[in-house]
Amino acid sequence: MALNVVEISNVSKRFVIHRDKSLKERVLNRSRDRRHKQDFWALRDVNLDIELGSTVGLVGANGSGKSTLLKMIGGIHQPTTGSVRLRGRLAALLELGAGFHPDLTGRENVYLNAAILGISRAQTDRYFDAIVDFSGIEPFIDTQVKYYSSGMYVRLAFAVAVHVDPDILLVDEVLAVGDEPFQRKCMDRIRGFQAEGRSIVLVSHALDQVADLCDRAVVLEAGQVRADGPPREALRVLREDFEETRRHDVEEARRVSRRTRTEPAPSAEITAIDLVSDGAPRDRATLTPGDDLTVRVHVTSTHALDDWNVGIALNNPLGQMVLGTNAVMLGKPLPHVAGGSVVEFTLPGLMLGEGSYSVDAAISFDGLTEADRLSEGAALTVVASGQVVGYTHVANPDVNLVEGQ
Repeated sequence: MALNVVEISNVSKRFVIHRDKSLKERVLNRSRDRRHKQDFWALRDVNLDIELGSTVGLVGANGSGKSTLLKMIGGIHQPTTGSVRLRGRLAALLELGAGFHPDLTGRENVYLNAAILGISRAQTDRYFDAIVDFSGIEPFIDTQVKYYSSGMYVRLAFAVAVHVDPDILLVDEVLAVGDEPFQRKCMDRIRGFQAEGRSIVLVSHALDQVADLCDRAVVLEAGQVRADGPPREALRVLREDFEETRRHDVEEARRVSRRTRTEPAPSAEITAIDLVSDGAPRDRATLTPGDDLTVRVHVTSTHALDDWNVGIALNNPLGQMVLGTNAVMLGKPLPHVAGGSVVEFTLPGLMLGEGSYSVDAAISFDGLTEADRLSEGAALTVVASGQVVGYTHVANPDVNLVEGQ
């Protein structure tokens, strides 16, 4: 039977939001009714067990309760109801510079932080050189940390946390502050912890990182557990929620734009994007890697179209283009047409990685002037095997030991 290092039972956390605009109003309204206060439940009846040696990702939209739950595990917040039980030594990276005193030097803060984590001075003496070497800030170790950059804070805090021999490591998004080489060093250390059988609880908005690092993902929504299971399945639930929210926001922004537009409508306009993957055109589609995709761009125009070009782009959830092309790039310049038209792009054997993508389209003239663009006009979901992560997919990946005993 697996040993649980974290046991969260029926945990709820309530915060009180004051509606008073000033300290004076708060004092005057202190004895009055609760109209000037509002209860906010950051967590509601959360039950969660984390096994020894597992790496668990806590994911969800902003305000879903991820960081609050991590702070409950770390003992920073106490539950309003329920209980949190831990086994083993815990090290936490919950906030940038948490546990550091700004008027102390980096050296002094290493000893202070280590003492907070339950490490004796003699043990810290043994770890000190390795901590400083890992952080890479040796020239500034005797400088007050209030003069440190955010990256230096994170380097030193992470270096202390991973050198105090923790059984449980809590990490809350702070690694995004470090530069790329340091982030890679941190990931290598976390993988080392995994190999040693330590337990890690990670909060991150980088879903591919969660899929890569974690053996389990917990999706929180409005303070409750929405999904809990293998990262591939749990993240699919979250991405579907994100996609629905994004589509709603895009449609609302378009309605507002049409209602408030003061300049005349463009002479040529993209009115819709259809995706065809199974014979039926629609504004959203689900594919597996290697499927063919047809993208139809609908154009309306008040005059004949000459020297015109239409292009499409597939973007990841961050809005970064992962694939783009246009008629000219494909060597098929569009002919003269009398008015509106439909331009069809065929993308055979599309090898995108699992996740959600949006489709943009634009029309331009004279090779330069963009007349109109329809952003996020269609949505694409790719469901893959889970054998690889990222924005590209390969068929039948394999691995073999070619040397060693």
